[in-house]
Amino acid sequence: MSLISWSITAFDIWVIDDLQDTFSLKSPKKSPLVLRMIVLMFAMVCGVYICSICLKQIGTRTTNEFLNVEEPQRPCPEPNIEPWEIPYVHYPKPKTYSRDECACNPVRYFAILSMQRSGSGWFETLLNNHTNISSNGEIFSVKVRRSNISSIVETLDTIYNLDWLSSASKNECTAAVGLKWMLNQGLLQHHEEIVEYFRTRGVSAIFLFRRNLLRRMISVLANSYDRDAKLLNGTHKSHVHSPHEAEILARYKPLINATLLIRDLKQVEETQTKALEYFKSTRHIILYYEDILKNSSKLADVQEFLKVPKREVKSRQVKIHKGPLSNYVDNWDDLQKALNGTQYQSFLIGDYRK
Repeated sequence: MSLISWSITAFDIWVIDDLQDTFSLKSPKKSPLVLRMIVLMFAMVCGVYICSICLKQIGTRTTNEFLNVEEPQRPCPEPNIEPWEIPYVHYPKPKTYSRDECACNPVRYFAILSMQRSGSGWFETLLNNHTNISSNGEIFSVKVRRSNISSIVETLDTIYNLDWLSSASKNECTAAVGLKWMLNQGLLQHHEEIVEYFRTRGVSAIFLFRRNLLRRMISVLANSYDRDAKLLNGTHKSHVHSPHEAEILARYKPLINATLLIRDLKQVEETQTKALEYFKSTRHIILYYEDILKNSSKLADVQEFLKVPKREVKSRQVKIHKGPLSNYVDNWDDLQKALNGTQYQSFLIGDYRK
């Protein structure tokens, strides 16, 4: 570019000089050779100066690019999985520690989507009994974490990056990481954004419900009584681990509003149906508390779903209500009258059976 510019400039000056010589009557005649030599020398000096600046800029840019090149990290070998599984396999890089020798161990993300008193606490202790599974509890029971979608996403990012430290965290060698998330904890309110997050981040959902919604209702009332009693006694244990504690809690017989009973049961059913509809595009599995109790192979299905080695898992939690429901409700006769002849009549017999 500088040489072309120089050529044009020299030619223009030459032409102008000749024209001045031709039409000027007052100026003394000067030697055209001397003028041309002066113009040529000036053009050459300008050209050299411009070229030196260009070469300096090119050299600086090349040096900077060379210095900014980072040595690429050695990628982890591709796991032996089906193509459809690729979006669900991750290699987190925690900010709070190094995964060391487990850095290339793939991790899968999950969320247990449930409702209060549906066996989710017991189910989660079973998962955490597995060497390679970290389920970090009911994270969004804290309101500030679910106050808006930004807070929800920030919390989920911390969990799935293995930076959420809890008693359940297996840290370096975790193969499946997740949390327990109740439907009324911002999950349905922000379902569109959460479904999109699950899709882009490759999160799988484990739905855990209870077939007998009447038992669930009784358990909810008993849990409220248990929570109030613990607050009065100054204890804050979240689970029942001893038969003695379960026996004391089972003595409480709540009084259920029979007039609103069918309406309340329908509301729970509608909430569960809505959740399944919202998250139908998410990779998921549907479980029922009663089925897991009766069939231990359901736990093997969950481990297969999470793609972790199959192991026998146990929980220290103790079941509270073991006998007929009539033993645990103060106004059982009223409930019978309200449900007999309805679609919920089977709930009176005990655990729901197909």
